[in-house]
Amino acid sequence: MATKEAAPFAMKADDGSWSGISIDLWRRLADQLHLRYQLVEVRTVEDQLQAVTHGTADVAVAAITVTASRARNVDFTQPFYETGLGVAVRGGLADWIPVLHAFLSFNFLQAILVLLGIALMVGILVWFFERRGNENFAGHPAKGVTSGIWWSAVAMTQAGAAQGGPASLPGRLLAVVWMIASIIVIAVFTASVTSAITAHRLQGLVRNVDDLRSLRVGAVAGSSSRDFLDDERIANRSFDDPQSALRAVQENKMDAVVYDRPLLTWIVRRNFSGLRVLAVTFDPQNYAIALPRDSHLRAPLDVALLESIKSEWWNKLLYQYLGTSGAEPRE
Repeated sequence: MATKEAAPFAMKADDGSWSGISIDLWRRLADQLHLRYQLVEVRTVEDQLQAVTHGTADVAVAAITVTASRARNVDFTQPFYETGLGVAVRGGLADWIPVLHAFLSFNFLQAILVLLGIALMVGILVWFFERRGNENFAGHPAKGVTSGIWWSAVAMTQAGAAQGGPASLPGRLLAVVWMIASIIVIAVFTASVTSAITAHRLQGLVRNVDDLRSLRVGAVAGSSSRDFLDDERIANRSFDDPQSALRAVQENKMDAVVYDRPLLTWIVRRNFSGLRVLAVTFDPQNYAIALPRDSHLRAPLDVALLESIKSEWWNKLLYQYLGTSGAEPRE
């Protein structure tokens, strides 16, 4: 059985013993099928697949993503874990860059202009109704219109609209409508701004694939994340392992790392406190066990695997390693 370190799916202790989601699952399957095996460590996923393809290994177990290109050369069992690609970036002040972009966006500026336009229109109408009978809006039209706009802005912010307000019946009716409407408008506007800030803070620098095009992106050589970036024609730099790529982000040599989400989350939480994995998932994927083409082990492994991942044992295993009993969410 060929494997490689890919925490939390395959982890090697100092004493040479192995554990992890995939390793524990394989042991259960081997026990059920009475399989005797020897665990052989290799360096990369590609080495695992090569071992299976060339017949030097009967199975490959770790965090192996099922892809079309890989399926041309090897067989896969039923998937045992649903995941996707995650994105890791620096935390701190970098989290607020998307918020700043949101406030400088055309949609935000458009909303401000609309709000100011309504306040301006109400101010002009107040002057029109009050210009003859209210000294606060009398005099030169420029002075009266300015006073009307000022009162409209004060009324909109609920900061003392009664002082120097309209005195005529049409003016007061307009004032009542405007004050009620302004309460609703301000509440909706505040809620929208709060929601936008929260969403941008959670999603961070990357909200979709196109956001990656303007960043310096790192990926692990031979991984499905590298294939994904190449397929999307996103320029990226190759690293030997995720730790090297994450160190480059930490040192500000790269802006982001794209890698299998559960593995990326595990590594960042334990070794890179200054980084964070964003709440976005690309390219939904499945992990499975790799086998040689037409392997006689596929059918019995499929049955035993499906029974295992539907059991309470599987839920406890996921909770043990991930703190959750379900697969990664798809977003």
